[in-house]
Amino acid sequence: MSAAKHQMEVVKGDITTMAVDAIVNAANSTLLGGGGVDGAIHRSGGPEILEACQKIAARQGGCKTGEAVITTAGNLPASFVIHTVGPVWKDGRSGEPQKLANCYKNSLHLAVDNSCNTVAFPSISTGIYGFPKKEAAEIAVDTVAKFLATTDKLDKVIFVCFDEENYNLIQGELTRLPNQ
Repeated sequence: MSAAKHQMEVVKGDITTMAVDAIVNAANSTLLGGGGVDGAIHRSGGPEILEACQKIAARQGGCKTGEAVITTAGNLPASFVIHTVGPVWKDGRSGEPQKLANCYKNSLHLAVDNSCNTVAFPSISTGIYGFPKKEAAEIAVDTVAKFLATTDKLDKVIFVCFDEENYNLIQGELTRLPNQ
């Protein structure tokens, strides 16, 4: 499992500036842009991302919680944007942890299916959706580590944290991984 640890890193910064194959967008179910990471990606990426999202929404009616879709990255330095819809935190007993894990798994599957070697994730659902940040960090790192242990198709997964708290929590989870 040590390979997975070395394939993951955390940085503090703006996900829209990441030069990776795919950046993950914490989207809403309409796919039509919103606040937070979603709004920043749509603003920086330009109209091509919204146009691609509109086509997907017209075809399949948006994106369900835990699912993911892929589009162009428009003007971003990435090749693709993977849009995933995180769960809104209710009480932790409404399937939120599994739905959040599915966001990471389904995004990683799409990345591999589209020959991406590098992927950058935001802290999904920890903003306005209210998912507890510590639990979200545990789910993110554990889910990605398990996925990386099953494939050699991804070179690096970067957790891009806009705030210090999420950065410190992800960093703590990465240090907790076995170093075998």
